[in-house]
Amino acid sequence: MKEKEKMEQGLLYDANYEDELLKDRISCKEQCFQYNQLRPSQIEEQEQLIRSLFKKTGNSFCITAPFWCDYGYHIEIGENFCSNHNCVILDGAKVTFGDNVFIGPNCVFSTAGHPLDVEQRNQGLEYAYPISVGNNVWIGMGVLVLPGVKIGNNSIIGAGSVVTKDIPEGVIAVGNPCRILRKVTDEDKKKYWK
Repeated sequence: MKEKEKMEQGLLYDANYEDELLKDRISCKEQCFQYNQLRPSQIEEQEQLIRSLFKKTGNSFCITAPFWCDYGYHIEIGENFCSNHNCVILDGAKVTFGDNVFIGPNCVFSTAGHPLDVEQRNQGLEYAYPISVGNNVWIGMGVLVLPGVKIGNNSIIGAGSVVTKDIPEGVIAVGNPCRILRKVTDEDKKKYWK
């Protein structure tokens, strides 16, 4: 079995010394570099680059440079996706964002993890588990989302959170590790969240 197949099946795979994956990552980094060098006014060129890099995009999206990812071909974004500066997506596995997802600056979505066993880790082995973010999700600045996490529709992740476990639909969750603070209610329509 090829290392890429192992990666896509959530098995331990050689991420550091396998030629096909190295080539894919370099190609992706070149495209990200090119994207990050475009002027903010070059919206058409930005959109074309992202559409060629990602597996799926909506019609309308905004990704503020700089942006980095590992492969690109595992990333799917829905309609009205918007990420602020310094978004990083380590997409060894599938990373899916629903419609109307807003991501603050300095956020990381990492499907990649490393074995606890030092010998396996030193061999360059790692694993990748998918990340899924539902519709109408707001992710505050400086959030880290770890491998295998699912964030439900209509939820809010507070700034600086480290999301280590699934977050259900319609809640505000914050902290390190990220925990549910409360449900989103009709009262929230009347105020700004603090």
